[in-house]
Amino acid sequence: MKSILLYKYLIISSLSLGSAFLLPACSEKNTADAAANQLPYIGEREVKPRADGGAADTVYATIPNFTLTDQAGKTVTNDTFRGKVYVADFFFATCPSICPKMQSEMLRVYEKYKGDPRVVFLSHTIDPEHDSIPVLRDYAERLGVKDASRWHFATAPHDTIFNLARAYMTGAMRDKQAAGGFAHNGTFALVDPERHVRGLYDGMVPAEVDRLIQELPILLQEVEASKKAK
Repeated sequence: MKSILLYKYLIISSLSLGSAFLLPACSEKNTADAAANQLPYIGEREVKPRADGGAADTVYATIPNFTLTDQAGKTVTNDTFRGKVYVADFFFATCPSICPKMQSEMLRVYEKYKGDPRVVFLSHTIDPEHDSIPVLRDYAERLGVKDASRWHFATAPHDTIFNLARAYMTGAMRDKQAAGGFAHNGTFALVDPERHVRGLYDGMVPAEVDRLIQELPILLQEVEASKKAK
C-alpha cells in the first residue's frame, strides 16, 4: 500500500464567483468502503511502520487545532466537538451569490438532526471584519437557529479561516472580482470525532445534500460501534 493516497481532482466552479477551487474526489477504494457501510477517510494518509514490527499503522489527515468565537461570544475549539460528528462550511453574511442557497440547504440538514446531540454544525465566516458577533447572532436568528451550542456561526482572523478552509478541503479567499469581495465554494464537510473528514458535499446541489443526510447515520453508527468496542 502506498504511503500517500493519490487523488484525482475535480474542478468545482461556484456560481457567480468567477473563481474555481480544487476538491479531492474519493478513490475507488473509498467508494467501496462507503458501500460497505463505512464512510471513507478523505485526505492524505500515510502508512507508518511500527517499531515492534507489527502491522503498519495508517495515519489519516486531521483538522488542525483551532480557536474561534461564535455568535454567543463563546470560544469554540476542537474540544467543543469532542465525541461528536459535525458538519462544517464557510460563508459570509453579506454574500450576494451562493451563501443564501448554501445556508438554506444546511438548514435542511440542521432541521433533520437538531434533536440529535451527537450532531453539531459549524459555519465559519470568511469576512471577520464585517461579521462581528452581533452580526453573526442576527444571521443565526434570522435562520431560526436559537441554540448556539448546536450550530456555531464562528469568526477568527482571516489567516486562521483561510487555513482552516484548506484543511476542510474547500476554498476561500479575497477576490475583488467576486460578488461581495470574497470567493469561496459551497462545500459541506462531514467530520468525525477524531477530526477526520469523512464526506464532502456540494451544498449548492440538493441531491448532494440529500446524500449528506443519508450518510450521516452511517457515520453515527460507526462512532457508536467504536465506543462499544472500547
